[in-house]
This record gives sequence, C-alpha cells and structure tokens, in this order.
Amino acid sequence: MKRVITYGTFDVLHYGHVNLLRRAKALGDYLIVALSSDEFNKLKNKKSYYTFEQRKSIIEACRYVDLVIPEENWEQKIDDIKKYFVDVFVMGDDWKGKFDFLKDYCEVVYLKRTPDVSSTMTKEYLSSGNISNEF
Repeated sequence: MKRVITYGTFDVLHYGHVNLLRRAKALGDYLIVALSSDEFNKLKNKKSYYTFEQRKSIIEACRYVDLVIPEENWEQKIDDIKKYFVDVFVMGDDWKGKFDFLKDYCEVVYLKRTPDVSSTMTKEYLSSGNISNEF
C-alpha cells in the first residue's frame, strides 16, 4: 500500500482544495491529511472561519481522504512520515523547495495550484457584500 500525506488548514473548502486532495490520492492508495490545529493556526497568525473539529469533519467527508490527523507544529513532519509509513509527501507548488529536506524519508511532490481560487479570495468575496442571490 502506497501512503500519501499532505498538510494544510483547509478552511472554507473550495474546488482547489478538492483538486489537491484528488490529485494527492491519485499518487497512492491511502491519503492522510494533517490538518492545522486551531492552536497552530494562532502561532501562524491565521484565523480560520471553522474550528479544527468542524474542518476535520468536512475533510473526513471527502471521498479521497482516508485519515485526518492534527498538525500541531512545523517540526512534526518527519515524525508523521515515520509513524504512518508515508511514501509520498504532497504540497501545493507555492511551497516548492520548502520541504525538500523530507526527500531523505519519502518522495516529495509539489502539485500545481488550481488557478484563480484560494481561501483568502473566497473569504474576501464573501465579506465584500457583493454576493448575488440570483440564479
């Protein structure tokens, strides 16, 4: 069994996230998502709309995801790779090169981001008040 892991906050889930999860799962048989905890997000100066438990339930509902674990700090990646017998580490290409040190433990893959979508863009749009209810 080939195990894949990815990390993220996954706040305000959008089709770019789904594309990442689908493509990550295609690299193996079992996909682990390390989801940033609320406490870790505070350390990163990030504020999520949804709590960790809410985001976890959303990610667990995605058919591509087999296991969700908490991401508590930047340093846990090597331990996670060893603990879960990970073969492939996956991140978006906006992180390209940042995690190359993990190549000593597993394959590292940077996937091209889905253009024109991000959680930040979605939050800005939702808070702008320019939302139309017309269908």
